[in-house]
Amino acid sequence: MQAGSPKWRRRAEARPGEIVQAAFDVFAEKGFAAAKLDDIAARAGISKGALYLYFETKEDLFRAVVREAVVPNLDMEQVLAQTTVPFPDLMRIVLARMGQMIGKTRLGAVAKLVIGESRNFPELARVWHDEVVSRALGALSTALAKAQVRGEIRLGDPRLQAFSIMGPILMGVIWQETFTPVGAPALDLELLISAHGDTVLAGLAPRAGVLK
Repeated sequence: MQAGSPKWRRRAEARPGEIVQAAFDVFAEKGFAAAKLDDIAARAGISKGALYLYFETKEDLFRAVVREAVVPNLDMEQVLAQTTVPFPDLMRIVLARMGQMIGKTRLGAVAKLVIGESRNFPELARVWHDEVVSRALGALSTALAKAQVRGEIRLGDPRLQAFSIMGPILMGVIWQETFTPVGAPALDLELLISAHGDTVLAGLAPRAGVLK
């Protein structure tokens, strides 16, 4: 009996994480409205009643997916805070991580879910904005402002510069998740992000030794 207890405790403690991962997968495959708690429970290998011990609603599950399965993997705030790294090198590190994250997970599908279903489920957009978009833009804007002070990039509105950096990446995600499944040419997001990084850095670079 005692020999089995630690295993049982580990299983119970692991359940919230397993449920969150199952919810991530089901949301990515079916969208928010079509996803059922029964589907998520079955994917996690538990009963629907057991799921309710940890999460009361799909909205609660979505918040957990964003906070536990998305934000920690992006890790942009911590990376962008490294002021000792020259901005061009820092930007390439961040963009490479984003490309890997999008390519290896269903992050793009969840982003599409938020865009497509936020009118009917505004809480999804609110959570995604507060936990992902706002934090990423804030961290990137701060890094851009510091790079301007150090003379590494041209002067400008850091927030607008951040939007310019992130916009084409979002377009690539939308293309991959919306158009490729219906026959449009497939897009290599990691290659797109790498090429976009070169374009961005060339555009932000100081010209003739003067920031303009």
